[in-house]
Amino acid sequence: MTMTRYQKPSPQTQEDALKIAKSIQRPAQTKEQTKLIAHGIQQGIDLYKKQQKEKARELNKKLKKVTQQKPQPAAADDREIETYIVYRQHWLPWTLLLLTWLGVGIYILNHKG
Repeated sequence: MTMTRYQKPSPQTQEDALKIAKSIQRPAQTKEQTKLIAHGIQQGIDLYKKQQKEKARELNKKLKKVTQQKPQPAAADDREIETYIVYRQHWLPWTLLLLTWLGVGIYILNHKG
């Protein structure tokens, strides 16, 4: 036999449930019916919170499990790999720039006189 402990809902949850129930209240609806609707809404909110807490616990368990399984890379391999990046520029832009300046120089020399 398992013993389940019922926690009294928070005043905030009760207040929110009552607000929602009053906002959807029909004109011919009695106060007792509104209270029953608010109670149902409150149970829904409590169930949602319970599910979210359970999901958070499961996620924390998985995260903890993954972090414990992660091997320590620095302990197994003490070698360092050095990488040098060498940037080389292509010769074409510089050649075109040089040819352009030569062409401008020759044009100016020929049309000066």
